[in-house]
Amino acid sequence: MMLSRRTLLAGAAALAAFPARAGSEPPKLRIGTLKFGTLNWLLETLRGEGLIAREGLSIESVDFASGQATTVGLQAGDIDLIVSDWLWAMRRRSDGEMLRFAPFSNALGALMVAADGKVRALSDLKGRRIGVAGGALDKSWLLLRAYASERAGIDLAAVAEPVYGAAPLVNEQLALGRIDAALTFWPYAARLDAKGFVRLMDMKDVVGGLGISPAPPLVGFVWNERIMKEKGEALAGFFRAAAAANRVLATSDAAWERIRPLMQAADEAEFVKLRDYFRAGIPGGFDAGALSACERLYQVLARTGGEELVGPKPGFDPALFGPVKG
Repeated sequence: MMLSRRTLLAGAAALAAFPARAGSEPPKLRIGTLKFGTLNWLLETLRGEGLIAREGLSIESVDFASGQATTVGLQAGDIDLIVSDWLWAMRRRSDGEMLRFAPFSNALGALMVAADGKVRALSDLKGRRIGVAGGALDKSWLLLRAYASERAGIDLAAVAEPVYGAAPLVNEQLALGRIDAALTFWPYAARLDAKGFVRLMDMKDVVGGLGISPAPPLVGFVWNERIMKEKGEALAGFFRAAAAANRVLATSDAAWERIRPLMQAADEAEFVKLRDYFRAGIPGGFDAGALSACERLYQVLARTGGEELVGPKPGFDPALFGPVKG
């Protein structure tokens, strides 16, 4: 059974449409962005395709230096909408913050290795250095550890040496041969792919190997229910516009030329890989099956990451993914 009859973000969480209020200016939506984040690609497409004007929206992008800074801004009420992972939103919800989530991208990261290197299989990681974008609680790292435990009977954190760091640094270390594999986010996997590195494991395959299907999104739009009374119409309009922008990006190469300067691609090969990885991650329908997959994913992550990840009051709340109500 579908969660909703309407999908406003290319199959993200269902959102009810709001009628426009005649004769009134829409409230401004303040959206937290990272300076070089992929959300900017979508927002520029919204502007360039006239989708913001078509919905009668007023949008302000607010740049932040880090993902953590965007979450602080959302919690403080300084911004209305951010892109973050739903595990973070779920933990905050369990603490009483009434957050909601709608998928932004289904793209997941990958474990990248040198094409001519010595790592050809998961078992080859024993005794080697694995660069991990993020920290010890990075979701991809926890999932890879769970997969290695189930499929190979090994704890990668014990048999290999994880090296944690920011994604650009992890990429650099792999290119220099200082680490043997890099577990990184999809834009950085795309950049490595363009340079001739290969995917030893795609995280979608890891998730599927853990018996979780379809592969659920991890990253999406997050907002607080408290803004719905004032800005519910604007939010619904934004999600309609975002769905339309994704349809444009899925099919129009010209639209990608517009946002090329934002992508910071080193060359044509990198540009093409970034475009193709993004397209592959455009969300599809988010129905009861996707919700069930999210719950199974939560169980795996909670078991592997423990209280440090999910907090002292763990529990999967499906209402996080529910429809917006004005």
